[in-house]
Amino acid sequence: MYAVEVRDHIMIAHSFKGELFGPAQKLHGATFVVDVAFFRETLTADGVVVDIGRAHDALKACLGPLTYQNLDDLPQFKGVQTTTEFLSKHVFDAMAEGARAGALGPGGEGIVKIRVTLHESHVARAWFEGPVA
Repeated sequence: MYAVEVRDHIMIAHSFKGELFGPAQKLHGATFVVDVAFFRETLTADGVVVDIGRAHDALKACLGPLTYQNLDDLPQFKGVQTTTEFLSKHVFDAMAEGARAGALGPGGEGIVKIRVTLHESHVARAWFEGPVA
């Protein structure tokens, strides 16, 4: 299987509820490096997985509404623990919808799987991977 991966980052603030999270129950900031990998069985007629520029633009559009936001204040996250794992699925859903809607341009319709990895530090990361369909 072929793959292309693009990268960006977001800076957010949030807090968690519950003893499991210790000091992270208080409001704190996080900078996530976000990698999105696009997979397909065969290359396009142009010999690529997907247009890298469009893939990067789609990722920027997905992350834009989260950048420099306190996630605790956003209505779509009300009552949700915005863990790294949760956020990787949130970005996956947006990227998969973008792929289905044509945001990746010609060849994007051949993407069969996407993996979104959020690096929360140099020693920890989480990801969500699934089919686009």
